[in-house]
Amino acid sequence: MTGHQWGYGEDDGPSAWSKDYPIAEGPRQSPINIVPDEAVYDANLPPISLNYDNCTSINISNNGHSVVVEFDDADDRSVIQGGPLNNAYRLKQFHFHWGGKGCHGSEHTVSGKTYTSELHLVHWNAARYGSFGEAVAASDGLAVLGVFLEIGDEHRGLHKITDALYMVKFKGTVADFRDFNPKCLLPRSLGYWTYPGSLTTPPLYESVTWIVLAEPIEVSEKQMGKFRTLLFSGEEEEVRKRMENNFRPPQPLNGRAVRSNFQ
Repeated sequence: MTGHQWGYGEDDGPSAWSKDYPIAEGPRQSPINIVPDEAVYDANLPPISLNYDNCTSINISNNGHSVVVEFDDADDRSVIQGGPLNNAYRLKQFHFHWGGKGCHGSEHTVSGKTYTSELHLVHWNAARYGSFGEAVAASDGLAVLGVFLEIGDEHRGLHKITDALYMVKFKGTVADFRDFNPKCLLPRSLGYWTYPGSLTTPPLYESVTWIVLAEPIEVSEKQMGKFRTLLFSGEEEEVRKRMENNFRPPQPLNGRAVRSNFQ
């Protein structure tokens, strides 16, 4: 997606991104620290509605930064709508951010609390734009649904993903991954916080309406361990770096309002 090299190491990590991507210091960057007491309850915010019933997953891949599951987005078969959105947004992909062993790795935090991991379901505004590539830089181009993961019981819905990770251990690897419906990765309650933000990875476009679910899902330590078997490195690279701590820390709120649909 970008020509510059970036990552999560000391030299190429989030604190260095602004050199190649000055928008890193822009007014609506993500993630943020969500303070529930300061969020504004908006009685006019409708619930979000996820129509994933006929969704078509295509493949799973390691892009050198995370593990990504891609979907067929040629039509409106898998969409998110309602909430702060004016129309339906199509599901394009989902990916995860996580920490090292025994460490947390969510991007958003809640009153300073971090979670074990964070799932991002990325959708684009097909009502206004012709492609994901066109939408990604537009101020109302994307809607990302964020779900926190915390350590607890094993998550049955996650097994199909963790069982496939061995196929995409190295950067640049892709494997078929069909018939997966991400609805199984959502918590029971869809109460959310929403605010205008950005991609959390370069190019950091300020194009995202964020919808962050308040209720986390539970995953086991063993399941999270499988994510840490992935590598930031390609198979041909001599130095192999374990994929972990692939998260950006919270950015300044800069006066943005965070709204919630629950009290």
